[in-house]
Amino acid sequence: MSRTFLIAFVGGIVAIALAVAGILYMQRGSAIDMDARILKVRTAPLDESSSIAVLDFRLSNPSNLLLEVRQVEVDLVDAKGNRDTGDAISDGETKRVFDAIPLLGPKYLESLSMRQRISAHTTTDYMIAARFAVPVAQLEKRARFILRIDEVDGKSFEFAER
Repeated sequence: MSRTFLIAFVGGIVAIALAVAGILYMQRGSAIDMDARILKVRTAPLDESSSIAVLDFRLSNPSNLLLEVRQVEVDLVDAKGNRDTGDAISDGETKRVFDAIPLLGPKYLESLSMRQRISAHTTTDYMIAARFAVPVAQLEKRARFILRIDEVDGKSFEFAER
């Protein structure tokens, strides 16, 4: 093999590698992505057989795309690993719940709801309240809560309480 061919071959490989790296670099942020961290969980009884959980969380959209929420759910994972989905409470109803149950404290944040848009490269704090058909003692003995956010384009994200 001649030396000229080897130099041209290596140069070609380097040029292709640089082109691929440039394309990948330019495409960063073009995929739908979302990150959330549950900051605080508040629980309170509604009656003997049902209770409410309020999750305060920080939501980030690191992508270059505007995201629109299709659905928000809260799942309870008990100590045995069983999963139970709570009934999400709308923002208007949440205000009434906070007024009726002083044990929850004040309502600090806006509820994340359907059709809410999350701008690119933003981080915002939200809350979600959900009713569970279990006593409050069972909520307090939980393994964790899982926050599930579905995006209108079909992508689903799950974030577990730490």
